[in-house]
Amino acid sequence: MDIDHAIRQDEPLAITNTNTATEIVLNEQWERSNRLSMMFIKTRISTSIRGFVDQHENVKDLLKAIDEQFVTSNKALASTLIMKLSSLRLTSIQGVWEHIMQIRDIAAQLKKLEVDMSESFLVHYILNTLPHQYGPFKISYNT
Repeated sequence: MDIDHAIRQDEPLAITNTNTATEIVLNEQWERSNRLSMMFIKTRISTSIRGFVDQHENVKDLLKAIDEQFVTSNKALASTLIMKLSSLRLTSIQGVWEHIMQIRDIAAQLKKLEVDMSESFLVHYILNTLPHQYGPFKISYNT
């Protein structure tokens, strides 16, 4: 079907009386590919970003706009995850293991967003989010 032709090739010049038959065929192929690509993307795209799709008539421009939209949303997601991570504390309802796994899960999500944290930082951070009775520095003696 050569549906990706419009993505791989630049938009040809407008058809005029001086175009050759080959140029006209290439232009029609590009137009068909662009139209099919746009229809496919419009049917598969999330409703949350569908609003700006109609602003674009060229599939390359649309893909660039979608990419920019995700860069912005990735930054917002990373910021949200960092805020969540910084506010986590162990509660009496939640066990230590669940607390540690929740922090590790957030760290893994941040890593996918290219926000890396070292293992030693995570260990120290987890220990600092535990109440003092769980911390490694409190020693209690039974008398």
